[in-house]
Amino acid sequence: MNNQLYEQDFNLWRESIIEQIKEHRFNDIDWEHLLLELEDMGKSEKRSFISNLTILIAHLLKLTVQSDAPEMMKGSWYSSVTEHRFRINRDLEENPSFKNYITEVISKAYADARKLAIKESKKAKLGVRKPTDAEYPLDCPFLIEQLLDEDFYGDGD
Repeated sequence: MNNQLYEQDFNLWRESIIEQIKEHRFNDIDWEHLLLELEDMGKSEKRSFISNLTILIAHLLKLTVQSDAPEMMKGSWYSSVTEHRFRINRDLEENPSFKNYITEVISKAYADARKLAIKESKKAKLGVRKPTDAEYPLDCPFLIEQLLDEDFYGDGD
């Protein structure tokens, strides 16, 4: 029955699993789908964490490489850095094991962030200088402590 419920009404399936656990009816639990959902939850959390890390790094890179950009442009990058750093720090509070995960994924996040920063900088308009790809370091120039530091913006400010 739980198998069908999972396919037909996920929310009702989830509520029924919760009730079964609360009532200690462990033999009734749809373990196969419950395990799948738990694994997916972990993957989703990690994808979100990497995404926030990537955007944080991309905008720190832009603030560093394009420090000569107009204040209006830099203002949105500052806001983005603040927002994504907040999300990352909240994730780290809720999932302390992610501190080890940062060191695991920093290279991948940086590679993606570098590509993103380069693509976005090529779209610059109104006489804004377009940096060359070579101006963006191949390896992450930021320490993890700097990425998490709410006062660090990579531009000397």
